[in-house]
Amino acid sequence: MENFIVSARKYRPGSFEMVVGQDSITNTLKSAIKNNHLAHAYLFCGPRGVGKTTCARIFAKTINCINLDENSEACDKCESCISFNTLRSFNIHELDAASNNKVEDIRSLNDQVRIPPQIGKYSIYIIDEVHMLTSSAFNAFLKTLEEPPSHAIFILATTEKHKIIPTILSRCQIFDFNRIKIEDIVSRLMFVAKKENIIAEEEALHIIGQKADGALRDALSIFDQIVSLSGKTITYKDVIENLNVLDYEYYFKCIEAALSGDVSSMLLTFNEILEKGFDGHNFISGINSHLRDLLVSKDQSTIKLLETTPSVRQRYLQQTEKCSVDFLFKALETGTNCDLTYKSSKNQRLHVELSLIRLCMLTAVQGAEVEKKNPDQTPLTIKDKDQPIPAKSEISGKESHYSEKETTRPENIHSKQVSVADKQSKAFSIKEVISDDNKPIEKSGQVNEPVVKEAQPRTKAEFTPEAFEAVWNEFVQQLQGDGTRIVSMFKAIKTEVDDDKTVKIHLSNTDQKDIFILNYKQKLLNFLENKLITAGLDIETIVDMSQPEDILYSDDQKNTYLLKKYPILKEMKKNFNLDIN
Repeated sequence: MENFIVSARKYRPGSFEMVVGQDSITNTLKSAIKNNHLAHAYLFCGPRGVGKTTCARIFAKTINCINLDENSEACDKCESCISFNTLRSFNIHELDAASNNKVEDIRSLNDQVRIPPQIGKYSIYIIDEVHMLTSSAFNAFLKTLEEPPSHAIFILATTEKHKIIPTILSRCQIFDFNRIKIEDIVSRLMFVAKKENIIAEEEALHIIGQKADGALRDALSIFDQIVSLSGKTITYKDVIENLNVLDYEYYFKCIEAALSGDVSSMLLTFNEILEKGFDGHNFISGINSHLRDLLVSKDQSTIKLLETTPSVRQRYLQQTEKCSVDFLFKALETGTNCDLTYKSSKNQRLHVELSLIRLCMLTAVQGAEVEKKNPDQTPLTIKDKDQPIPAKSEISGKESHYSEKETTRPENIHSKQVSVADKQSKAFSIKEVISDDNKPIEKSGQVNEPVVKEAQPRTKAEFTPEAFEAVWNEFVQQLQGDGTRIVSMFKAIKTEVDDDKTVKIHLSNTDQKDIFILNYKQKLLNFLENKLITAGLDIETIVDMSQPEDILYSDDQKNTYLLKKYPILKEMKKNFNLDIN
């Protein structure tokens, strides 16, 4: 039975050209080799599985190759390349700093550096996980790293760059490796599947790429795991079942239920997800990601941020047409709040269900807001028995105001002209605005416009202290909806009218003054303007300091007083996460 070699090792790149997703780094290294511009120390840093050690090995093999091709790639034919490929090269030394992190190990390395290479020009020392060296080992390594022999090149690799001391960083050329894009991972997996004669669905490989989180080595390990389960055919269903990934169909179904306001369907879908063994937190996180994908699908300039297959991308484009931007923003806000407070909730299932119900109610709330802003206009219909009958001469000049059926009337009947104001309101009034004496006169086939009598403006009362007192009481009465505390405050306010031009509002403290100025002064001015003639009127606020200081008005004052009197309340507030109410 042939020994199995995992794909991450079997298809490990052997040249710069085969490295996936790190074009900027490989091009820089090839240019340095071509121009013979090699540094004595390099630092490769980045996430796991993105090719740091692989690039270090390829770089080490290439700089010792005798017959480089025109693209600065190793020939794989010379003695140096053959010895490297067969793992018997004496010019390349790999050191694991995780297990050789002491000062003695670095001293041994310093002694080894003095030995020149047997074949080729350079001895390359690859130190993996270099951040695991102790501070003493780093300091022992400094002098050798700064001034090594001319034949020695150091390549350090690490996933935690921030743990390396600055004196080491300053002596190296630093290359930051990026996470590999999902498209590049899928392309590499398709290459491996073709080599292994495996039939794989593109959507299945996309799920593997998403699960790998930018690490190609992880993607190849997951690929081997799926192949062990499914054999020579990899389907989307096999991948989501094996990796415990929730099918994106559930997300599309949930958003459809939210758009239609179907709470029952939403809750049943969530129950089905829980029965399959999925966690509610992962589900709400997936909903947020789905809403984000719908949002970026709204604009052609951002649709490139959608990392999925063309068929699924089309599904997103179809669903995003049904969603308004306002709905997506509010749904994301609801989902994010649920995600942040999920772990602190006592009943986590109910917590998610309430958030899903809020998603379903968003469309209803938006519809109510639109209806409030743009109320349905009730068309005005004038019945024949209520409508003055126009003369035939009048009809000929204004056919657009009457239908053919309505204008068929005897010629000898005269009537008054009716004018209907076109207003954005459900209430319409029909007024007779023209008397018999001002009847339209037909002249040269034209009908003169009738003279419309303007409605008389509503008269306002003169501003007097008595009139102000009555309007003030009316203003206080309409504040009942603002709460008992506000009504009590206004009932306790003393008012004074000075010279019929200035109204003085006597308040008890500065808190009341701030509340009045910020929230109610302009409302009072508008209210007075609608009721009285207020030309030149001014409102002045005065704080009456004669009130006793021990009266507590605001929540902050009450809170400060209670904490000072009962210190144990401070500890209770902290332990039970209480708030001022």
